[in-house]
Amino acid sequence: MLSVFDQGPPAPCPTPFNMAEYVLARARELPDKTALSVLGPDGATDWSYDAIAKAVRGIATGLLQRGLCPGDIVLLRLGNTPDFPLAYLGAIAAGLIPVPSSAQLTVAETSVIIRDLSPGLILHQPGVPCPAHPARLDVGALEQMRHLPPASFDRGDPNRPAYIVYTSGTSGIPRAVLHAHRAIWARRMMMDGWYGLTAQDRLLHAGAFNWTYTLGTGVMDPWTMGATALIPEPGTDPKDLPGLLATHRATLFAAAPGVFRKMLQTMDRCALPDLRHGLAAGEKLSTALREGWQRATGRPVLEAYGMSECSTFISASPDHPARDGALGQPQPGRRIAILGADGPVPRGTEGVIAVHRSDPGLMLGYRDAPQETAARFQGDWFLTGDQGVMAADGQIHYLGRADDMMNAGGYRVSPLEVEQALAHCPGVEAIGVTDIEVKPDVRVIAAFYTGSQPLPDRLLERFAAERLARYKQPRAYLYLDDLPVGPNGKLLRRALKPLAKDLIHG
Repeated sequence: MLSVFDQGPPAPCPTPFNMAEYVLARARELPDKTALSVLGPDGATDWSYDAIAKAVRGIATGLLQRGLCPGDIVLLRLGNTPDFPLAYLGAIAAGLIPVPSSAQLTVAETSVIIRDLSPGLILHQPGVPCPAHPARLDVGALEQMRHLPPASFDRGDPNRPAYIVYTSGTSGIPRAVLHAHRAIWARRMMMDGWYGLTAQDRLLHAGAFNWTYTLGTGVMDPWTMGATALIPEPGTDPKDLPGLLATHRATLFAAAPGVFRKMLQTMDRCALPDLRHGLAAGEKLSTALREGWQRATGRPVLEAYGMSECSTFISASPDHPARDGALGQPQPGRRIAILGADGPVPRGTEGVIAVHRSDPGLMLGYRDAPQETAARFQGDWFLTGDQGVMAADGQIHYLGRADDMMNAGGYRVSPLEVEQALAHCPGVEAIGVTDIEVKPDVRVIAAFYTGSQPLPDRLLERFAAERLARYKQPRAYLYLDDLPVGPNGKLLRRALKPLAKDLIHG
């Protein structure tokens, strides 16, 4: 039997369609219900569905009044506040194309994005790194837009562009991933295939508003279902999350595995009678973490696997829990395969995890990079770059990256991007970057370099901080006499990993 999961396609996306209108449709029937609670130590700040919908449509009006037209690009340089999802949906409501970006990006990294996209508007919050630009607009003006008369939703072909997210490319150049309005429709397959999400749920997501994992799982999906999104205030310590879960009667809890790990460091047993299960994504969830959470809370944690190009499409779910260390199984409606050089391999055989090009959640492509987009396909299959094996029952085990891409706290980072940023540091002659395991379940980015002599770590750290977002910066700098290379002189990046053990512990 071949490694192909196909139980039939999902229902087609309606047309005409607008992603923001779809997310906010429940506001008509649930105007007074709490859509969002921002949780702090002294209570919560609540937003009703009606307030959210009016703010989004008012922002759409304000953006159009500034002379923007459907199809124009809006770069979001905003912090961890509700302004982020409101601006994101407001732009989409107006037919504009928002670009979420991490607040950790440096001025240099943001400048590259601006040159790449030529945005019609940059929505900026003071304190978030951003170069001076004639299209930059302060967040104060955005807040005033909330109160404007509501704009009509820009409806059209569900296959037209809706938003852009950036991902690190294997070439070392961050790539703009262009998604269609239909991408939100594809997330219907996650509701039962991962979450078990209903209108009665209260989903607490531990991430920041301006992280795409939070934006999707923590905000838009609960609003789509008529549920309540719970988001902790900026700066909330992981050790305080169990108390927030209990006080605010969260029924679902979503976070990256690293957050679960930090919570378990200070939590032995935790009574959470309202919680049904946890949700983990962003990086591989270890067996030790899964079992530790189960012991501490008496509740399972369900893992999901995905990527910027297709969100999550393989997951455990309440009805189909993962078995024997597997990720879970493809969500109903997905068509997923494990490929070898000649196509799908027999079940039980290792290969590359692939998504069929008909998946409504799959990207339109890398913006202005048709050749790179085409290179990610093998026939009708999009290649994720991750290795896996499909069991006889359809569950999929993750076996790691097929390339050198790193995972830094849920963000995929290209070692080439980090190497290019550090290559011109004074005193560095050659550099190689990879991720290393410093203790069980904890991986960090490490930079190995050569030169006439070892350099002070603080010099390297300052150089990196000026050029790389915090999550891309190495946590360890290791000096070598020579980098490991092959017969053709190419860096053997995987040979760096064993060297780290000797250098750190030797």
